Amino acid sequence: QVQLVESGGGLVQTGDSLRLSCIASGRTFSTSTMSWFRQAPGKEREFVAAVSRIGGSTVTRNSAKGRFTISRDNEKNTVYLQMNSLKPEDTAVYYCAARPAAGVPTQAYEYDYWGQGTQVTVSS
Repeated sequence: QVQLVESGGGLVQTGDSLRLSCIASGRTFSTSTMSWFRQAPGKEREFVAAVSRIGGSTVTRNSAKGRFTISRDNEKNTVYLQMNSLKPEDTAVYYCAARPAAGVPTQAYEYDYWGQGTQVTVSS
């Protein structure tokens, strides 16, 4: 069993930055693909970014490329999402997810464990 706890969300203005963190419990962190998804009110959950088990491969949604960076620290059992140049359309609840397997999929059903989410609100 893996437990994920996100932090770092908040209310910011357009153009500001935030860094989200997700701490994982359990011994499978270093063997898990980690990802971030988000869900805005009235919309489906969507993929944001994923990082492979040792961090050698990342995938980022097109609208976030050049602004968001996913990274991980296996010594700290933590995955990060650095978000720069935030826009109002980035407003959502951001979820951390884990997949105890190889690959960097972008579909939510590929991930087995989920955190409770952290709210990010970007004002215009």
